[in-house]
Amino acid sequence: MSVPRLKIGCAGLGRMGKRHALNFLQRTPRAELVAASTPDPVELEWGKEHLEPFGVRLYQNYDDMLKHEGLEAIVVASATAVHAEQAIKAINANKHVLCEKPLSTSVKVSQSVVDAANTKPNLKVMCGFSRRFDNSYRDAFNKMQAGAIGAPSILRSQTCDKLDPSGFFVAYAEFSGGIFVDCSIHDIDLTLWFFGANSKVKSVSAVGNTAVEPDLRKHNDRDNAVGLVEFHDGKIAYFYASRMMAAGQEDTTEIIGTKGKLAVNTQPQMNLVHLSDQSGVRREIPQTYWDRFEYAFVTEANEFTAAVLDNKALPLDLTSAVQAVRIGAALQEAMVSGQKIFFDESGSRVEGSKL
Repeated sequence: MSVPRLKIGCAGLGRMGKRHALNFLQRTPRAELVAASTPDPVELEWGKEHLEPFGVRLYQNYDDMLKHEGLEAIVVASATAVHAEQAIKAINANKHVLCEKPLSTSVKVSQSVVDAANTKPNLKVMCGFSRRFDNSYRDAFNKMQAGAIGAPSILRSQTCDKLDPSGFFVAYAEFSGGIFVDCSIHDIDLTLWFFGANSKVKSVSAVGNTAVEPDLRKHNDRDNAVGLVEFHDGKIAYFYASRMMAAGQEDTTEIIGTKGKLAVNTQPQMNLVHLSDQSGVRREIPQTYWDRFEYAFVTEANEFTAAVLDNKALPLDLTSAVQAVRIGAALQEAMVSGQKIFFDESGSRVEGSKL
């Protein structure tokens, strides 16, 4: 008797697309990667070498892939600019969707994905925030839920990428939505997880600088930024984002409660090896986001697959993905304008303007 497997296609075979494709091909036993699409000739050549020999059908056109016989689900891992468009097309074609974060850099466009998903309640549609699938973050959340630190009051979190001297971040800034939507979106999502998805923002403020890449300013972006979010219930979230870490990737979080504190990865390390020599004691740290969260993405793929096949609830609420973009976009605006932005308890901006 054959065990049902989820037939899934991968949109995009770039940096993240390759990883998602291989995860569903090799590391998700209940899924079967049957198709992949990309308009990029270089990515297609990669697919011919790494996917096609295992029976994966390659398409240059995404719309053609949606018509692949038996296709049940799509993982959208293409450029951020087309995340929403491709997710909505998949929903309209009655496919389950796992979309890379963010749904869009625009709040309005992100909401359009939620609206499309609401028309097809039989489909599983999820935005993948990988830290929610990380063992350490899950352990911290469970400890908080069990009352280990009392009532959570302050969250301090950071996403800091290793400096790329090639100028990649400058070119990417034109499309990324800015450092808060690009980098801090994970920290914002963690805040909505630990504080509760219904947390209502009262104000946001932010500052930033261009310590190593002054050209970022032409895209209204920075290579370092600090954001502060105040909630109507008194909770506070503090975010630090950077694109100029010298040693490697530094993603850390602290949740401070009335009876204690939970800290995740405050001393980053690649493994348990420490080198002691005449210069002192040192350890290596992850060089990229993937080095730190590789296994979280594997868990994400497996849990999405199980939710579809077993008709279980998804581990993330899609509406929180819109709230994360809303907060990130407001922080970006506050940083560029130098103005603190206020919201009422219904989520509307006090001064009446809209993002």
